[in-house]
Amino acid sequence: MLGTGPAVARPTVATVCRIDFGSVRLLADDGHDFEGSVPAKLRGVKKSLGNAVVTGDRVALQWDHERALVERVESRRNVFSRRAAGERDAEQVVTANLDQVVIVAALQRPDFSPGLVDRVLVQCERAGIPALLVLNKTDLDSRSETESLLAEYTRAGVRGLATCAVSGLGVDAVREACGPILRMGTPRRTLFVGHSGVGKSTLLAKLMPAVTISQGEVNEVTGKGRHTTSAAVLYRPAPETELVDTPGVRAFALWGVEAGELVEYYPELRPLAGGCRFSDCRHDREPGCALRAAVERGEVGERRFASYCKLRDELAEGFH
Repeated sequence: MLGTGPAVARPTVATVCRIDFGSVRLLADDGHDFEGSVPAKLRGVKKSLGNAVVTGDRVALQWDHERALVERVESRRNVFSRRAAGERDAEQVVTANLDQVVIVAALQRPDFSPGLVDRVLVQCERAGIPALLVLNKTDLDSRSETESLLAEYTRAGVRGLATCAVSGLGVDAVREACGPILRMGTPRRTLFVGHSGVGKSTLLAKLMPAVTISQGEVNEVTGKGRHTTSAAVLYRPAPETELVDTPGVRAFALWGVEAGELVEYYPELRPLAGGCRFSDCRHDREPGCALRAAVERGEVGERRFASYCKLRDELAEGFH
């Protein structure tokens, strides 16, 4: 998947492009990749890599004969995290040093899930990372839902693109959105996340035709997708473009977000939160609720508001 190529000079810095059972795969600035080891002093709890070294980290290297050793992890400018599976109070850092997150969602097969999309958007807001919604499989739109759904997220300040990865519709627009940053020589690093089966791997295959991406399928009985990747993998298909693929998810648990602050991570609700008649308004049935009034006026999408209320209640009850 990540070719080694001919012998090259030994780099002193590199980017972590994959974690492999305690070792790391590293990507040099000239594009060649190679294996490296992480010494015990840099490892996390129980000597595992944990969050100590993650995909996207910039690392300084030493060399022991032909073996690259990670000497130091450079400061991270941001991280995209989630709550670790099966843990109540453990953070899982998915990727470091991102420029944007692309949330791939299917219109159908599987049906659009505002719960996952909005959770990822909340996590992006908390991390200060821009997000882009890619609505895939729009060729299945028999009820003219695409335009209204994207419009609702536009009102929330989220840019959206309609695609059909199989036919190629909209792929060029996604490629442009993931292209280089205007700063000379600075790649744009984009993380792709989405439910299993939404077509994320198919889309990435169109964006990187020279790279083999494992592609899954949707179970015809359950309507759910099958996992196609097992860890975050960073690719550099062009000198100024970096794409990070992640496993298709069935659930996404928020990290570091409390119920009382959730409204701060919904950009369209944030300026309204202080305008309710009662300072302790739960935005449910209380009179004078500024949020529900905005929904009734069409300024805030009903789907987004319902998603906010559901997630707030889950966080208040201790479920993330």
